[in-house]
Amino acid sequence: MYKEFKICVIGLGYVGLPLAVSFSKHFSTIGFDINKKRINNLKKNIDTNNELYGFRKKKLLFTCLEEDIKNSNFYVVAVPTPVNKKNLPDLRNLIKASKLVGSVLKKNDFVVYESTVYPGLTEEVCIKILEKVSGLNVTKEKKIQDFYCGYSPERINPGDKINKLNNITKIVSANNFHARKIIHNVYKNITKRIHVAESIKIAESAKVIENAQRDINIAFINELSLIFNKLNINFKDILKAASTKWNFVNFTPGLVGGHCIGVDPFYLAHKSILAGYTPKVLLSGRKINDQMSIHFAKNFLEKIKKIIKNKKKYNILVLGLSFKENVKDIRNSKVFDSINYLKKKHNVKIYDPLVSKLDVPQEYHKMFSKLKERDFFDGVFISSPHAIFLKNLFLSKLEKCCRKKNVVFDLKHKLNMTRNKLNIISA
Repeated sequence: MYKEFKICVIGLGYVGLPLAVSFSKHFSTIGFDINKKRINNLKKNIDTNNELYGFRKKKLLFTCLEEDIKNSNFYVVAVPTPVNKKNLPDLRNLIKASKLVGSVLKKNDFVVYESTVYPGLTEEVCIKILEKVSGLNVTKEKKIQDFYCGYSPERINPGDKINKLNNITKIVSANNFHARKIIHNVYKNITKRIHVAESIKIAESAKVIENAQRDINIAFINELSLIFNKLNINFKDILKAASTKWNFVNFTPGLVGGHCIGVDPFYLAHKSILAGYTPKVLLSGRKINDQMSIHFAKNFLEKIKKIIKNKKKYNILVLGLSFKENVKDIRNSKVFDSINYLKKKHNVKIYDPLVSKLDVPQEYHKMFSKLKERDFFDGVFISSPHAIFLKNLFLSKLEKCCRKKNVVFDLKHKLNMTRNKLNIISA
């Protein structure tokens, strides 16, 4: 029965593409995305996210045409779920995807959502759309009819070459026992370990607290960096000493952006507020992390002023534009807040070999540097420490671009080596 499924993955980003490729090894699979350029690249075996290589399979069809997906019977929705300017859930992608699936939904079809949502959203929003558009009813317990719905939260970590889809523990859930069993048997083809959650709400909740927990942990470390900066004690050395304890959880300061950690806590907070409770720790962590981009920029300038005195305008280089190291994704990247603060009074250049100039707003295009020798930078702000930035060859090149007196601001404590011509300072 399971081999007869024709799978369609809606959304081919960091989550959807690995799913489509993995499913295609066992099932006839269609990868759907509304981005025509993305589809054309995938047809040429090109993943511009640089996550997968050599993934073109005979059983995998890439398309942006809605008519191509109507013969599928197992739909997986993996579209982005961001927040708006008020940090409220932006469900437009999810609603459009649900309407699309609803328009082709048939009796006995399966729909599984992977997008991160708040508890209850799948049943309260997505299933209602599916029912309204399709004219079908989701199958209830002990009553076999129409279609089935499940939820299996994504756990893809961009840039992670170790924890991949095939070896992580995948959570699966559904709105009844029969659907859970079948969804479990489908997913066990692509991953080694599966945890079956008793309900869709439990699976939704598990996912949203995973990233909220990480956000809070980073917020705590960021707040400690604020404290010890005021006390003028080297925080990198403090963490090195503290991490010798066997149960110390070792986080480092940094900017929290991207499509998950800086977003998901707002989804849970939104649902909590609707239920009558305003979260304290959850929102406090978000507030701390959101203010760090300006704090780090100010701290960076303070470090420069202590070394390079009697100068009002510095030449600054910002290394890394993506929201985390070794990926090209700039979604919700907080380094742009730091750049905007620095460029008010100083000359700022930016450099990131992973990010195309065309992917950033036009206002930053003229700031891109080719990193020529004798650019004479006073300070270097390393936001996303890509692996290339940590290599001796790159650091030697950087030495030639900096003045004799300089400050290299190591935001994430990644530069452990000593360079004679680079004054490396930790956040």
